[in-house]
Amino acid sequence: MGIIVAIGGGENGRPGKPYETGTIDKEIVRLSGKSKPNFLFIGLAASRFADSYYNVMCNIYGGMYGCSTDHLTLDDIQNAHVAKAKISNADIIYVGGGNTLRLMTLLRKYRIDEMLKDAYANTDKVLCGLSAGAICWCEYGQSDSRKLASGKDIFIKVTGLGFVPVLMCPHYNTEESRQADLPRMMKTTYKMPAIAVDDGAFV
Repeated sequence: MGIIVAIGGGENGRPGKPYETGTIDKEIVRLSGKSKPNFLFIGLAASRFADSYYNVMCNIYGGMYGCSTDHLTLDDIQNAHVAKAKISNADIIYVGGGNTLRLMTLLRKYRIDEMLKDAYANTDKVLCGLSAGAICWCEYGQSDSRKLASGKDIFIKVTGLGFVPVLMCPHYNTEESRQADLPRMMKTTYKMPAIAVDDGAFV
């Protein structure tokens, strides 16, 4: 069975920002059990900057930690053979942040969700991600996808892959609106525990 690492948030050293997730990134590489693991980045939640996001992650996992890096592009997920091969080859699958609803819609539309479920159930891969990339592994997540898409300042509950039976709330310590909204969302999530994860923390 795979290993889940769900990161609440934090800057990864993109241009103009600090690198705050180093301790977590090192732990992800360690958990792979390999000195030079194969790293696969999925940036589908970040529609406008997926390629530049991958470049940042490639510099971290490839440049700093010696991984062989690749990413699953929008074109890739439309070719089942390519997508399956990339997922099968990966020791670490890292899903980036962004629009959670967009991410889950694409994963289901092209049946990438089924490939990831198989990877989780039948291998020892490290399945990880930050913000939307943390929510995706859980049953549900508190998402700001509506705000990202239309500017509406409202959180919605997005259904993830269900590997971890929790309602996941990222960015808990840095976004006060999430703290205020989480109790409301918990009331609508029947018999499901919630977990709130700060930026710079992971579970």
